[in-house]
Amino acid sequence: MIIKKKAKWQLAESDATPESVYHQRRDILKKLGITLAALPLAGQVNAGLFDSFGKNAETPDRRRTLAGKSSSYSNPQLSLTPEDKILKYNNFYEFGTDKSDPAARAQNFKTNPWNIEIKGLVRNPFTLGYEDLFKRFTIEERIYRLRCVEAWSMNIPWLGFPLAALIKAASPTSSAKYVAFETLYDPDQMPGQASRRLGGGIDYPYVEGLRLDEAMHPLTLLSVGLYGKTLAPQNGAPIRLVVPWKYGFKSIKSIVKITLTDKMPPTTWNILAPQEYGFYANVNPKVDHPRWSQASERFIGEGNLFSSRRQPTKMFNGYEAQVAGLYRGMDLTRNY
Repeated sequence: MIIKKKAKWQLAESDATPESVYHQRRDILKKLGITLAALPLAGQVNAGLFDSFGKNAETPDRRRTLAGKSSSYSNPQLSLTPEDKILKYNNFYEFGTDKSDPAARAQNFKTNPWNIEIKGLVRNPFTLGYEDLFKRFTIEERIYRLRCVEAWSMNIPWLGFPLAALIKAASPTSSAKYVAFETLYDPDQMPGQASRRLGGGIDYPYVEGLRLDEAMHPLTLLSVGLYGKTLAPQNGAPIRLVVPWKYGFKSIKSIVKITLTDKMPPTTWNILAPQEYGFYANVNPKVDHPRWSQASERFIGEGNLFSSRRQPTKMFNGYEAQVAGLYRGMDLTRNY
């Protein structure tokens, strides 16, 4: 008799997306329609939660079909967030602070040509064009949880390749301890960079960072697509970071520069509000944001937002078994 033990990060079978639904998802998602008036909600956590869906219902889709092999680091048990909602509900302050702003303002964002530079404490610095990424790295599909610091979540079928593969190609020196990332700076294309009001008071370009061992972890992904297509501009086209055990703001979008360094790099939200957003930003239901609880989250799934379920937040967003060892001996309340 074989007893199959379910991994801690897996959902119950009742929560899983049926295989037939997954393979027919584009036909199904086209039929999903939500028309909600903007509703005033108390607190920043819920700001924009109801006002994004139904806006800009028809936007041009410039994405191309992209195939990816299945990955052992994926979780096919997860119930997927519909593609339509992933495309319409975004935090990308370079295009505005409302959830609907990126989809509305990023449609003409130019992602070709695009170069990404890898430099710093490496033996082999180089610059790759966007198309070079597909020639050099094997694209995988990985279904990951995404947990926003605002206490909402999605489950997304990303397409991409391990960040570790890119870093190994650059051959880090022994003194490299951290990896710094930088978003494109182009105020002409990104209106939030040109206006402090529209861009949330952030000093651009957006910057982020990981410890080298976090960056090299097999779960850490450089994404070039989702739902079987290349990334839409509002989702961070043409290439973005995905670190599934950290809050979403760590997964920097529209990357142009990756630098290996021996010092902890500055990160945008830690610069803006260090008392609220730490360098590590690991999902932790036991450590509340100063203005709201992190113990639970609103999962954005099928149906309208009123039927979206509230669910407990998991330590490290459900990836504790894989990543807890990275932080052994650390005080995760102090090092938030």
